[in-house]
Formats: sequence, structure tokens, C-alpha cells
Amino acid sequence: MIPLPALKKVIFILFIFVCLEEKIFSQSQAPVEDTIKPVSESSGVDSEDIDFDILFDEFASFLDSISKPHSYFLAGVSLSRSYYNSINKSSVFLETSQKITYSPAAAYFHKSGLGITATANLVNDGQNLNAYQLFLSPGFDYLKNKDLATGISYTKYFTKDSLPFYTTPLQNELYTYFTYRKWWIRPTVALSYGWGSRSDYMEREEYIADLRLRRTGIARINTTESVRDFSLITSVRHDFYWLDVLADDDYIRLTPQINFTSGTQKFGFNQSSNTYVTVLRTGANILYNSENTYLDDELRFQPLSLTFFLRSEYSIGKFYFQPQLVMDYYFPATEKNFSALISFNAGFIF
Repeated sequence: MIPLPALKKVIFILFIFVCLEEKIFSQSQAPVEDTIKPVSESSGVDSEDIDFDILFDEFASFLDSISKPHSYFLAGVSLSRSYYNSINKSSVFLETSQKITYSPAAAYFHKSGLGITATANLVNDGQNLNAYQLFLSPGFDYLKNKDLATGISYTKYFTKDSLPFYTTPLQNELYTYFTYRKWWIRPTVALSYGWGSRSDYMEREEYIADLRLRRTGIARINTTESVRDFSLITSVRHDFYWLDVLADDDYIRLTPQINFTSGTQKFGFNQSSNTYVTVLRTGANILYNSENTYLDDELRFQPLSLTFFLRSEYSIGKFYFQPQLVMDYYFPATEKNFSALISFNAGFIF
């Protein structure tokens, strides 16, 4: 669970400290005229005999060998408060309410970069706990480059029919990202493209019309329109770590992150709050989770949201727990643009 750059830095510092400890100690005890003597006379090794280039090259190879990608399985669940838009027969607009979404997930990632994630979304619809959506996401991440990480994934959504709240007709999503890992602050650029079918669109036509009424007061339905959306996400983040906080094998991670999302909003992407660990390929959730969600009847590129994430994680052994605060400013809304959400993720990694 310790990130590779942080692990290398810790081991490298410890190695340097051990190598120099004897020299520093001997210099502090010796007379001034003896401080220019070899590092260790008793060992018979002179400082001129040490090839530091070879030594550090071998040490770098050792670090690379223990920090290569490995295979693991993950099982967890997340709880988050999300906005749902339901039809209100007494009003021309949809009624927005906050409900707790439960999202159990299972994922397997192979050291080659291949992985697959399965997640279900459940919500209490007023009568029972409704498992209204399942999605599968196979993908590939290229992580062997020390400076750049990149990957691509495809997600297929399976959504129940005749739900009492709006879900997007987009049932397929293609996602790719690029992250530069060498800087202290890591920038990421990601692209998402989603598409769906006419039958899914027609089932949600009434919801779509009401959501478009919110923006202009006029709803136009284009019977020939294509069911698709795309978005561009840029983000910056940094991970802070504290090791061995309460036990020898635990750590705390704190990650502030800022996302700026632009794109089209004819239908909106599926709203989901995936577990922090499983979103290796994103580092950024695509959330248009606002109290006033708007849809456009035109396929035009526009600013959508500016989001601040404060992610925290406590991990001990195979168990992790991740509270997350999300503060979002949704640009298309004419009022109540700002929203704040909290989610909790917990699970095990094997």
C-alpha cells in the first residue's frame, strides 16, 4: 500500500544513514588532524577504493526489484450521500433529494497492468434497498515508466428499468488518463466518452425533458439526436504519508486534490463514488453530483465543475478505511451551485 516513490525515498534515506553513521561518529570523536583519514582504517577500506557510482546503481536496481507492480485482489464497500432526481407529479420540475448510496465492489489487478472491477450501487427507494445498477470495468494501466503513468478502461453499466429517479441513458464509457509522477504535485489529464442506445433514451425521456426545463424553461426533444457525452478532466494532487502511527504495519495517507471538469452535458455520466483504492487509473472521480443538475439539449463543450477532494486513508495490514470529503462547484446551475458530500470506503486487499 506504500506508494513506490515514497517507498524508495524511505529506503534510500535509511541506506545513506547507515552508510554514513560510522563515519560521522568517528569524525565527532577524533582529533581535528585525523578527520581526513580513510573512512575505516580497521576495515582496511579506503574511501578512494569505493566506487559510489556502482554502489548506487546496484542499490537502485535493488529498489526497482522490490517495487515492481504486483498482483492483488480487493473487496470493499463505500457509503456516500448522493443526490437523486425523482419525478414529482405536482410540479413540472424533478424533485431532488439526498440519499445514502451503498457501493460494494470487488476488483482484481494483475502485475502486468490488466485489471477488472465489479461494483454495484444500492439505494433505499422508500420501500426497500434497491440494487439499481451494476457495472463492470476491465482496463489496463501502464505503470513501468517512473515518470508517466497511463491507462485505459471500458465500463459497461447495467441499470434497472422503471426506476423512480433519473439515471443517465449512457450505458457505455471509455476512459483514458495520463499522470506525470515525477513532480511533487502530480498533474493528471483524463478523457471520458460515454454512449447509449435509443431504447434507454426513450425510457428516460420524461426525466431528460424535466432536467432540461431547469436550465432554460423550454424543453426540446430531438428525436434524431445521438445518445453520447464526453468530458475532459484535469487535476492536481499530492499524497502525504505518516508511517507506523499506531502499529508497525500501518500508515495514514492524506491526499488533497483539485479537479476541473469540462465537457458536454446532454445526459450526464453515471454518478458513482468508487472506492479510492480501485480507482488507480483515475485518481479523480467524475462527479456531477449537484443539488441542481442541468442537462443541455445541444452537444456543446462547457465548464461543468470545479471540485476539491480531501481524501484520507488509514491502513493496517490488509485492512483499509478511507473517509473522503468532496466540495463541488457546479457551473451550469443558476443557484445552489455549491455542494459538499462525504463518503466512507472500507475493505481488504489480498
